[in-house]
Amino acid sequence: MSDFQELIKSFPKTREYVRDFFVYGFKTRNEFKDKSPRTYDNERRRLESWLAPYIRKDYVSNKANISLAIDSNLLDTNPLFQVWKTKSFTDNDISLHFLILDLLQNGRKMTVEEITDSLLAEYETFFDIQSVRRKCNSYSKEGLLNKEKSGKTVVFSLDNTLPAWLQVNEAVMDALAFYQMAGCFGIIGNELMEQFDYHNHTFRVKHSFFVHTLEDEILLSLLEAMNQKLEVQLEIKSSKKNISNTVCCIPMQIFTSTRSGRRFLCGYVGKGKRFTCFRLDTIKCVAAMEQSEEYDGLLLKLSRNRQYLWGVSFQGTERNHLEKLIMDLQIMEPYENYILDRLKREGRGGTVQKTGPNVYRYEIEVFDCNEMLPWIRTFIGRILSLQCSSKSVEQRFYRDLQTMYHIYQINEESKGETANGVIF
Repeated sequence: MSDFQELIKSFPKTREYVRDFFVYGFKTRNEFKDKSPRTYDNERRRLESWLAPYIRKDYVSNKANISLAIDSNLLDTNPLFQVWKTKSFTDNDISLHFLILDLLQNGRKMTVEEITDSLLAEYETFFDIQSVRRKCNSYSKEGLLNKEKSGKTVVFSLDNTLPAWLQVNEAVMDALAFYQMAGCFGIIGNELMEQFDYHNHTFRVKHSFFVHTLEDEILLSLLEAMNQKLEVQLEIKSSKKNISNTVCCIPMQIFTSTRSGRRFLCGYVGKGKRFTCFRLDTIKCVAAMEQSEEYDGLLLKLSRNRQYLWGVSFQGTERNHLEKLIMDLQIMEPYENYILDRLKREGRGGTVQKTGPNVYRYEIEVFDCNEMLPWIRTFIGRILSLQCSSKSVEQRFYRDLQTMYHIYQINEESKGETANGVIF
């Protein structure tokens, strides 16, 4: 039986555990039925190590339940950045890393052969020349080393451009502090700040969705595919059924919900010949495929379709048809003009017309009116009538009202007793 290792080889294995602990506060071993108890224990130990300052233990029936106690309003950095700094490595990898960087200090330029010989001569450490070559080429791509030709030979040198520039322009550290809190891939700014031992004393972000960083690896792969207009194959795991499947699509845009913070990939599925949105937190792997010749045309088509998109659904109860919703509201003027302003501001292209004294009609056509219901419910108390071409949406709305009557013990006589028949 192997010993517990804090470092991990592949992050996707750990992503689900970290997200569940972060989102739900805590989960017990029994709630991860698809995994072995040992796997749960190992992942929990890693989490406790990575996020030690934010771990809280509650004891119930002599059993310890761990949870994450994190107030995003008080944080000066994203604590989940720590999980990206736990990649495992071999002894040779870590040794070669530091020895190469040490050799190239003071502006030295060396070939792979010279580096290999110097490792043996100066550090009494033998490495295969091909291993050194792969490491140098990899670091060149990552920006750690400069790769240039000197005559017919290729030489490598340490790239100190960015550190030197940051030392001269210290004011930019405040910009790094801001963007590591507010932007995608904030871990880049976080890494640079740690190198210079700079702490964020200025910025705090309200309603920040720190859990997004767990999907940034997936997001980066998708953005690269979009930039190159490539088709991709997605490995998707259902959040409800715990079933994985693969989908081929052309990635078009990333949608972000301002209400829940969830991010979605909008892609064109050639097999179904339609646009579909996939939650980023359900995508486990992205594999790039061939370039799409119809990418530009699909992008124009998506732009036209977005005017009929309320949320992320391109298909309602009736396939390939728009659904029409009509809602009459009582808005007492001038005292409730703010309601009218909100209706126009949040109505996403729907028309608002005055049909009578203090009565306004809101009309809109969208792909899926079912997505509108949470927003519509915020107007309960002012709604006079609601009609929808999708009768299932209409029935669901009135069924929810009946449920509310039951919960609050509202009898039949008192229903709708507000002025002019406003729905209670």
